[in-house]
Amino acid sequence: MTLFWIFWGIDAIVALIALYFFFIGLSDGSVSSFNIGMWVVLLIVLAALLLGTLALKSAGNLSLAKILAGLLAVPALLCLLFFLVVIVSGEKWN
Repeated sequence: MTLFWIFWGIDAIVALIALYFFFIGLSDGSVSSFNIGMWVVLLIVLAALLLGTLALKSAGNLSLAKILAGLLAVPALLCLLFFLVVIVSGEKWN
């Protein structure tokens, strides 16, 4: 049960980061009519993932909800680990 909430919390943070970049892009003009469709699909998929995992958990399919939540949480954790290694190592990567 706690693994589900850890995964779901990481997914929520990823969704909030995407939402933050969406609104920043709206304010500076980088989200335009050219790419708004891609942004809308991305935000809908993230919302569906968050709500779908909660629906699966409430329906009694906890293992399937964990797998679905882990599809986004595990790559996000690996990306965070990569950035931490890059920052902590102090090496020049250029």
